[in-house]
Amino acid sequence: MAGSRFGSFKSDKGDSAAAAAAPPQRKDPYEVLGVARTATDQEIKSAFRRMALKYHPDKNADDPVASDKFQEVTFSYSILSDPHKRRQYDTSGFEAIETDSQELELDLSSLNTVNTMFAAIFSKLGVPIKTTVSATVLEEALNGSIVVSQLQLGNPVRKKVEKQTAHFYSVDITEQEAKKGLVCRVHSTEKSKFKLLYFELEENGGLSLALQEDSVKASKVSSAGMYFLGFPVYRFEQNNSVAPAAKDPDSAFFKRLDSFQPCDINELKPGTHFFAVYGDNFFKSATYTIEIVCAESFPTEKEKLQSVEAKILTKRAELSKFETEYREVCAHCSLHLFSIRFFLCTS
Repeated sequence: MAGSRFGSFKSDKGDSAAAAAAPPQRKDPYEVLGVARTATDQEIKSAFRRMALKYHPDKNADDPVASDKFQEVTFSYSILSDPHKRRQYDTSGFEAIETDSQELELDLSSLNTVNTMFAAIFSKLGVPIKTTVSATVLEEALNGSIVVSQLQLGNPVRKKVEKQTAHFYSVDITEQEAKKGLVCRVHSTEKSKFKLLYFELEENGGLSLALQEDSVKASKVSSAGMYFLGFPVYRFEQNNSVAPAAKDPDSAFFKRLDSFQPCDINELKPGTHFFAVYGDNFFKSATYTIEIVCAESFPTEKEKLQSVEAKILTKRAELSKFETEYREVCAHCSLHLFSIRFFLCTS
């Protein structure tokens, strides 16, 4: 579930692109986003969302200062939104952050046709390119200038959404339904690429993006789902790329475990809730079916899922402990091997 959690606006791939994404003079990412070092993931995402919309190229086409600020904000968020890199930065600063294995992530709405074509070609060739929700869509939602369709629980709706646009939906749930839990699922039999989004209602009546899930192709469909079942649901963060195994398979494995994180929201309150389906294809519209159901209709499956989630979390804790012990043993063996080599060389 939960996309980006919230999808960032990163655009770094390799040394050259990473240098372009980083501001000339690196500033403390906490200071750039205006958050404390103890800030939660949600506080960091909220700060980034606010500043990214303010300085996004869509809104500041002829303002080089805003462009630099946008790069600075996105670079800072790319560090603080990644548990592994945030821990590295907190420990050793910028020098400890790996930048040669990150995915390229683009806001297609800010690209011209030629650049979009190149991005599509690279994607076909296997270069990992992730996309973000258009700043235009996010701003329209925040300003309340969107059309929202009403969804009924258990009634699927099939539609087609154009690229880089979104269809918004609202659903009303009772206190009983909120206690039982909710599941929102979107699938496409055409294997269309899309994003499932969940928005929170702001005081001004607008909507702000809170959760995001990218569609995943499997078998004959592409699908995405969000689960609000009253207990923690964990998943691997999709914006965490893994370093090539050839370089350091151990680090790659443990870094992958770092991306196993709980979803931001695990239950919904009674009232009205807002979802959206975003067309994420490079050139084509996305055909999809969206359905929201109450978990009351499948209690056995819910209980089984809760049990599985608990077991997975236990195993994750065991692996985390193993990582510490493993690295201690490796460090000891390396020191011992160095001592042996030194002894042989001096004998």
